[in-house]
Amino acid sequence: MPGTEGDVTTGLLVAGLVVLVGALVQGAVGYGMNLIAAPLLTLLDPALVPTPLLLIASTHAVLAVLRERGSTDWPGVGWVMVGRLPGTALGVLAVATLPHGPFGAVVGVAVLVCVLLSVTSWHPRPVAGPLVVAGVAAGALGTAVSIGGPPVALLYQHSEGARIRATLAAVFALGSTMSVIGLVIAGQVTVAHLIAAAWLVPFLVAGFALSSRARRILDAGRMRTAVLTVAVASSIALIVRSALG
Repeated sequence: MPGTEGDVTTGLLVAGLVVLVGALVQGAVGYGMNLIAAPLLTLLDPALVPTPLLLIASTHAVLAVLRERGSTDWPGVGWVMVGRLPGTALGVLAVATLPHGPFGAVVGVAVLVCVLLSVTSWHPRPVAGPLVVAGVAAGALGTAVSIGGPPVALLYQHSEGARIRATLAAVFALGSTMSVIGLVIAGQVTVAHLIAAAWLVPFLVAGFALSSRARRILDAGRMRTAVLTVAVASSIALIVRSALG
């Protein structure tokens, strides 16, 4: 980070607190870290995104899978990953050919519509066909706008909290691993990235630990509300980000 040593220390502490809050939300709800961390870390230091944040997110996903490993819907994860690869290619194409602002706004509105339908007439179920489609959407959105959780989360919104968190964590772990490998091959993972990620790991672990109590609160009949709330927040963030250019 630029500036004096004091500025660097302050910047790292602020970045750490951002990661802590993101880890707390994702540990409790199953997704949402990028919604919180990506825009704020970009403002603090663009070098923290995407590689250090991706490394941190990968660590969080592995911890979440281990914590609730007995609840993961592995067949569902498999179907999502089938769609994620072509979805990632679509995301790359969108970044290369479409105006970022309008694309993000359209995605945000689409997520809002899905949330509205899910609380009125649409009753999503995590079965093969919808999961593949959600995987395509997650891959495209995660690549193009860094928010890929809502499509999969909405399909599992009626599931128990542990199943939602563990399944999303497995999807994120596999997807993040693929992304990290790609970045390594492309020479985009440097020692500086690894050091930055290492500085943020204690904050990640603290947020993850705090999420243990929060998830118990949500599991007492509040999980679906939390999933839909984060989805709405994601869509609004996309729309606002697009409007601001």
